[in-house]
Amino acid sequence: MTRDAKESKYLSAFGKRLAEVRRAKGFTQESLAEKADVTALTVSYIEQGRQWPRITTLHKLAKSLGVPVTELFRDLKS
Repeated sequence: MTRDAKESKYLSAFGKRLAEVRRAKGFTQESLAEKADVTALTVSYIEQGRQWPRITTLHKLAKSLGVPVTELFRDLKS
């Protein structure tokens, strides 16, 4: 597997994990975005595996969800 393919798989897996945690906490993409002070499009792109969050965004998302950052990487499978 090429580096790009592996990166893409992890990006997709991270997005799925973020969506899973978001739903479990009862947030919509829009409500999470508002609480984290990012755009709903940003949350959507991350969950779709189209972009990695910036470090500051990652921290804001985790804090808004009430979980440690590591929780968003738990059980990440490519």
